[in-house]
Amino acid sequence: MKEATLKRAALVVAAALFMQMLDSTIVTTALPQIAIDLGVNPSTASLLVSVYMLFAAIFIPLSGWLSRRMSRKALFLLAVTVFTLSSVAVGLFDNLLYILVMRALQGMAGAMMIPVGKLIILENVESKNLLQILSFLVWPALIAPAIAPLLGGYIVSALSWHWIFFLNLPIGLGILVAGYYLIHDENARQKTPFDLLGFILVAASAGLILIAAELLSHGLQTLLIGALVLLLGLVLSVFAFLHLQKAEEPLFALDALKVKSFRIYQTGGSIFWMTIGALPYLLTLLLQVPFHWTAVESGTYVIFIFLGNLAIKPFTTPIIRKMGYKYALVLALGLATMATFLMAAFNQETVKIWIATVAFLSGVGRSLALTSYNSLAFAELSKEEKNAANTLQSVMQMLSQAFGVGFVATLVALFSQIFVVSLAYQVTLFLVGLLSLYPLIEVLTLPKNVGDKTL
Repeated sequence: MKEATLKRAALVVAAALFMQMLDSTIVTTALPQIAIDLGVNPSTASLLVSVYMLFAAIFIPLSGWLSRRMSRKALFLLAVTVFTLSSVAVGLFDNLLYILVMRALQGMAGAMMIPVGKLIILENVESKNLLQILSFLVWPALIAPAIAPLLGGYIVSALSWHWIFFLNLPIGLGILVAGYYLIHDENARQKTPFDLLGFILVAASAGLILIAAELLSHGLQTLLIGALVLLLGLVLSVFAFLHLQKAEEPLFALDALKVKSFRIYQTGGSIFWMTIGALPYLLTLLLQVPFHWTAVESGTYVIFIFLGNLAIKPFTTPIIRKMGYKYALVLALGLATMATFLMAAFNQETVKIWIATVAFLSGVGRSLALTSYNSLAFAELSKEEKNAANTLQSVMQMLSQAFGVGFVATLVALFSQIFVVSLAYQVTLFLVGLLSLYPLIEVLTLPKNVGDKTL
């Protein structure tokens, strides 16, 4: 695939990622109104988010196998179609069970849509263009969370929550038309047998870890059962790992883990994704609960994280090319970690401009780290390794991001039993900062020229 054609295809996949991330973020703004309209409590309404993520986590491992068995372009377009139609279907009837079934379908479609779309890009891009092409896929992850709360609030107040799901119709139709004409991918079909045991083990472990994250996010009342579910999920993940290593035809191979530049994204990178999910949530609650800020005021300052994400994005590729992956990651992770420690020092007397500045710096570090990690993970992999590596990374990324919120919610609940509420949040932020040191230390062990062939 030519570079110009590949760029256009990457923009189509980026649009699909934007639709998925906008949908998963914007729905949270509508949950209170959905709960009222359906006559359920808010925790029951939050199942709309949990069910989507659960089915996405379960079916992501299937995406790699299906993309070997059939046309990746056809699979991508089918996933976009199902995602769009099931989204529209959510808003048609006010029935909780029906809505949850549609959200499950959306999750299954999302599990195929992004990993398959990303695989089309990965297997067609030349090493020298990897950084530039993959940078297109970072924009949606930065823009969607920034605009979703404001857009969602406007739609719910001006129209109704149903229109949040109808919003995906024009976006999805645009992606389908653009994808049909702009994606040119002729992958060879492989009659790979289906690893049923591998799928069951991976899907069950991913599902249990995600359920544990949801349980832990509710604090002390579900701490014990959340911890037990998490333990069971981790035990099953060990069995899944051992099976995938030994199976003759595994659901996806683990060979890519032998490459250090990919492996660090599954270890330190997973911790990084935990902080991405946790910090906006934690900072929002810090400003609202102990500082007594309004939801609008706290949201205004938390959005500075996303403004930092966007502000640095045009410069991330030049920075990485100038400094190399290793030192770009050192700079990014160092900045993000420092910002987390500074957040831990916030109190009610902290001037607001300083809160905004630290949030902005955190966003800058996160954006640069995200771009660096995403490209470096695939920089030294062969074409044959990218399919399995893409599947593994997609599963780990989703679980890490979801688990981050449950992890910090549990810490806050525990520390609130020992300290005053403001100190509980500060200690939690400090521990998140300490945890963030691991990815930084790990990156320092990389060779100086790691991933240079893609620069």
